[in-house]
Amino acid sequence: MNFYLKYFTIAIGLFAFSGLFALLGVYAERKVSAFIQDRLGPTETGKYGLLQTLADVIKLLIKEPIIPAAADRLLFMIAPGLIFIAVYLGFAAIPWSGGVAPSNLNLGLYYIFAILSIETLGILMAGWGSNNKYAILGAMRSAAQIISYEIPAGFAIIAVVMIAQSLNLQTISAQQGILSSEHTKFLGIWDVTANGGILSWNIFRAPHLLIAFVVYFIASLAESNRAPFDIPEAESELVAGFHTEFTGMRFGFVFLAEYSMMFLVSMISVVLFLGAWNTPLPNIGVVKLADWTTNSTWGVFWTVAKVLTLVGVQLWIRWTLPRLRVDQLMNLCWKVLTPLAFLCVLLSGVWRLWVM
Repeated sequence: MNFYLKYFTIAIGLFAFSGLFALLGVYAERKVSAFIQDRLGPTETGKYGLLQTLADVIKLLIKEPIIPAAADRLLFMIAPGLIFIAVYLGFAAIPWSGGVAPSNLNLGLYYIFAILSIETLGILMAGWGSNNKYAILGAMRSAAQIISYEIPAGFAIIAVVMIAQSLNLQTISAQQGILSSEHTKFLGIWDVTANGGILSWNIFRAPHLLIAFVVYFIASLAESNRAPFDIPEAESELVAGFHTEFTGMRFGFVFLAEYSMMFLVSMISVVLFLGAWNTPLPNIGVVKLADWTTNSTWGVFWTVAKVLTLVGVQLWIRWTLPRLRVDQLMNLCWKVLTPLAFLCVLLSGVWRLWVM
C-alpha cells in the first residue's frame, strides 16, 4: 500500500507542478514579450496582472467543449489527453537532485525518448480527428518537424552517452560533480578528487559536447514547436494548426503540454550537459564552495535555477527571431544540425580512445 501511495503522491505532485509552471510560464511569456516590445503586458487582473493566467484557466474551465459535426469524435476527444500524458510521463525518469527522482531507471534516457514519441501520435490524432484542412496541415507539419529534429537531437545525446557510458540519468548527473582523470588530463588540474564545479559539467568535460549542447537545444525548440520553429501553428497560414478546433479544457491540455515540454526539454539539457543538480561553484583550496552548496536541497535549487534559465532563453528567442519557412527549417535540420551532431558522435568515439 505504501508503494502505491508513494507513486500516487509523486504523480499528483508532478501534475500540480506542470499546472503551476504553465500558469507562471504564460505570465512570464507575456511580461517578457511586453518588455522586448516596449509595452506593459498584463496589468489589470490582480497586482501587476498576476491573476491574468488564473482568469484564463477559469475561462477555459467554463467554456463549452465543442466537437465539430464532421470530426472523428473518439480521436478528437482522446488526442489532447494523449499529447499531455506523453510529455507528463517524461518527467518520471528525470532526477531533481542526488537521490531525488520519481524513479531511477537504468534506461532512463531511452525511456524518455520512447515516451515522448507518443506525442507525435497525439498531434496526428488531433489533426486527423478534427477533419479540418488547417488542423490536418498543421499536424502534418508538426509530425514532419518533430520526427526530423529527433535525428540531430538523438545524435547529440548519443555523443553524451558515449562519454558517460550510461543511459541512467542519475549516473550521468553524478559524474558531473567530480573532476575525474580525463578532466584533469584535459584541463591540467592534478587534484583528481576535487569538485571542479562548473568545470566538471559535460560541456567542459569534452569540448565537442558544447557543440552537441547547442545542437540539442536548437532541436529541442523545434520539437517543442517553439519559435522560430512554430510553423505548425503559423497563424497567418493555419489559424492555430492542429489544435484549431479545440475549445475549453481540451485546448487547455494542449497548451499545458507545450509548456510542460518546454520545461522537460530544458531539464534534459541540464541533466545531460549543464551539470544536472551539481553546484557550479568549485572547491578552491581551503574554500570548499562546492561542499557548502551540495546536498539534496541545494540540488533541487540548482536544477530548477538552470532549467528556468534555459526556459528564459526560449522565451527570449521566441520574441526576438522571426519564424522560419518550411524549407529553411528542413535545410537547417538536415544540412546543418544533423552533420554537426554526427560529427560530435565521431569525436566522442575519438575522445574515448585517446583521452579517456
